[in-house]
Amino acid sequence: MNVHMSVFTIGALAKASGLTTPTIRYYEEIGLIPKARRSVSGQRYYEDADLSRLTFIRQCRDFGFGIEQVKVLLDLSISQDRDCIETRDIAQAHLAEVRQKLDELQALEKRLAAFVDRCNEACAGGPSCDCVIFRELAEPTSQSCCGGA
Repeated sequence: MNVHMSVFTIGALAKASGLTTPTIRYYEEIGLIPKARRSVSGQRYYEDADLSRLTFIRQCRDFGFGIEQVKVLLDLSISQDRDCIETRDIAQAHLAEVRQKLDELQALEKRLAAFVDRCNEACAGGPSCDCVIFRELAEPTSQSCCGGA
C-alpha cells in the first residue's frame, strides 16, 4: 500500500491551517508543535501530522482556551494513560469561566445602556467640557448615571 504524505512549506501550512506564519513560528518556539524539519537548503517543512496538530490548536484557541490549557489538552490528546474525563473537566471549567464573563458583560451592558439613556436625558448641547455627564462621572459618590462600579 502506497501512503502519500503531504509536505508543506510554512506558507502552505499557514494557509491550510488558517494561522499566520508568525503564529506557527511562535507555537514552535513555545513547544506547542515540534521544531520544523529542515530541507538541505534550510527551509522549514512540515507534514500532515503538523497540520493536524495546528488545526487542533487553532480550534482550541477559537474556543478561547489559553496556551497552558492547550498544552494540557495536547498532552491528553495523545495520552494512553490519562482518562478522557480530564478533558471534559477542562472544558467544563472553561465553560463556567465563559458564562461568568457573559454575566459580567451583561451587567456592563445594562450599566452602559443606563449611562447612554442618562446622557440622552441630560444633554443640552453646547461645549463638551460643560457636559453634565462629565461632572457626574467625576463625582466619587455619584452612581446615578451608571449604577455604580
